[in-house]
Amino acid sequence: MEEEGLSKRKEEPWRVLEFYSGIGGMRYSIMKAGVNATMVEAFDINDVANDVYAHNFGHRPYQGNIQTLRAADLDSYQAHAWLLSPPCQPYTRQGLQKDSSDARASSFLKILELIPQTLRPPLMLFVENVVGFETSDTHRKMVEMLEETHFLIQECILSPLQFGVPYSRPRYFCLAKRKPLSFGNPQFSMQLLLGPGLLYGRDENTMINEGEQAHEGWDNLLQACVPIESFLELKNYCKQGDSESGLLHANVSSDVSETLEETDEGNESFSSSNQYFVPLSLVERWGSAMDIVYPASKRCCCFTKSYYRYVKGTGSLLATVQVGFPCKHAEAMLIAEIYVRVLACLPLFCLCNVTVKCGN
Repeated sequence: MEEEGLSKRKEEPWRVLEFYSGIGGMRYSIMKAGVNATMVEAFDINDVANDVYAHNFGHRPYQGNIQTLRAADLDSYQAHAWLLSPPCQPYTRQGLQKDSSDARASSFLKILELIPQTLRPPLMLFVENVVGFETSDTHRKMVEMLEETHFLIQECILSPLQFGVPYSRPRYFCLAKRKPLSFGNPQFSMQLLLGPGLLYGRDENTMINEGEQAHEGWDNLLQACVPIESFLELKNYCKQGDSESGLLHANVSSDVSETLEETDEGNESFSSSNQYFVPLSLVERWGSAMDIVYPASKRCCCFTKSYYRYVKGTGSLLATVQVGFPCKHAEAMLIAEIYVRVLACLPLFCLCNVTVKCGN
């Protein structure tokens, strides 16, 4: 592969830059996919995330402000591919939706501005973000920049549910290739695909809207998923509780277990405890607002960084006793009998298809 600026020989490993690297999800995906690649640098401003990244991969990401980078700095890495998962808060439905005027969008916009200034622009870019990014002003600016710098673009919105994983987490993805590189299905360039058919060589462009569960294909989508219990580290769930405290005693390590407590503001937050199980009083009070799933369920909600802290809208809670009715419509006394607990770290990682090796 020879072209103006950066070039890559067929047998040469991909040289990759990982922006907003977090704990290394993109890097892990490349490794798991068996791609012949070298991560030449990672960038993240979060100190804790960088500690985890360093523990996992033996390299600590660059922790400076991305906005201080120059085009010459990026050229020095001679990277063939850039992976970017910029902050999602400017585009989330529950946020302020300030879009490109949000300060958290500025670093991504700066990277976009630098690409035309580089002498060795990347051959490929891969961008991930929340649903909503595709209608944002930031997205418009990204597409304009990529077109001006001779990139071809393919975009899609995919959810783990479409791949048999019981995790409802639709996300926007963009893959850009700089000419003369091209896609195997060029007819899908510059349009938003709503399903994984393209990945399998099929032409369908449909995705079940997860907000429209009455759709005739919804049941088929869920039936194709494996149950949540396949991702749990504990197979035998405790069913005996302390009737006075409303807590169940779980056979888990005390250093990673959590429970709920009530805050002064009336919200529910999590604090360290020797239990995973949610206090009975909170289940009785907030059960109708909780997204409670069972080991046999084939769907759970997206988990956010506020999981373990707030009851509503941060992720599903696991009921360890199956009942024959949706708990949201059950009487409070019956809800309290299904023994609700938060999911521990290991199953959360497993639902994200990340293999965890415990260590110090």
